[in-house]
Amino acid sequence: MGMELRDALAAASTASPLAPKPKDDPAKVRDAAKQFEALLIGQMMKSMKDSEGGWMGTGDDESASSAMEYGTEIFAQAMASAGGLGLSTLIAKGLEKP
Repeated sequence: MGMELRDALAAASTASPLAPKPKDDPAKVRDAAKQFEALLIGQMMKSMKDSEGGWMGTGDDESASSAMEYGTEIFAQAMASAGGLGLSTLIAKGLEKP
């Protein structure tokens, strides 16, 4: 048995089941919600691109495809950080503990 595993088991066995659990950091919750919204926006854009046969032409160039995927990801992150579709606010409110 590894040292870390042994230490973790010892800490778990001595921890009181009635001890209060640490609260989730609201900033981390909001950040996770924004990341999820960015992922969702990126998937929606990828789906639109795939259904239309591509943006700006139908080139089969691998580097152009990689650049477009990266650009789509960055755009989705920027859109989500600026408010996006408003989902991150709803998700964060749903995850915050009263």
